[in-house]
Amino acid sequence: MPSGPRGVRWRPVANATGRKGVAVPDLQRVLPKYLQIANHLRDQILRGDLRPGAEVPSERTLAVDWKVSRPTATKALEALRVQGLIESRQGSGSYVVDQMGVHRRARERYGRGRETGAIYPPNEWARIVAAEIVAAPEHVEAALGGDVPRVIRRHRITHGDDGPVEVSTSWISAALADVAPRLLQTERIREGTLAYLASVTGLRARLARDRVTARLATDTEAADLELGPGPHAVLVVRHVVCTEANQPLEFVEAVYPPESWTFEQEYPVTS
Repeated sequence: MPSGPRGVRWRPVANATGRKGVAVPDLQRVLPKYLQIANHLRDQILRGDLRPGAEVPSERTLAVDWKVSRPTATKALEALRVQGLIESRQGSGSYVVDQMGVHRRARERYGRGRETGAIYPPNEWARIVAAEIVAAPEHVEAALGGDVPRVIRRHRITHGDDGPVEVSTSWISAALADVAPRLLQTERIREGTLAYLASVTGLRARLARDRVTARLATDTEAADLELGPGPHAVLVVRHVVCTEANQPLEFVEAVYPPESWTFEQEYPVTS
């Protein structure tokens, strides 16, 4: 049985309409059932699988698919309403709201890749504009653990419905070029760089860490993101992926345009 995001186990079910092949996670005891359902739908929204305006499953459908009571399903949808992710329309159902500035973090893309085999939702696509071996910039060599004088540089521009939504550069040790030749091609690696590396090298990602900052866009970034005359504030995420041996495998610098990103965090508050 395949694994889903956050170590969840998946199972096929038939919903209330009788359609088959719907995959939902097995419920866990760690979180309340309604939160597990809400988190599953939230991940689909953040990944772009459920786009603004899309109808989310009804309380009845959720109750059948997840084998829970109607009040539990109702509570799950209410949790999403409180988070501002969905809205109810009288006599119609619940729909994903237009989320201004939802940033698709690497975690959401990894989860989507595991589920669907593709890391981008239908309304996003990436164009690789450079794939080459270069001397490693000092900060890139440091991020990859040092002693990595030459690296593979893959530079991409990710587009959405209304234009560029992200500019990113992946850096990987040039020592992997011979066994992973697709890294030096400008064709997209549909399954994602990490899945490809795992298939040809056996090196598997174990953990990732992100460092988030904000600064003014460079002239090149402003041009890639089609921002026009500046200055423009951009979000910069430096993303390091490590192997099971805790060795850095990939370093990614991603830049996001203004008014197109937000971050959310939930944590307990004690009095």
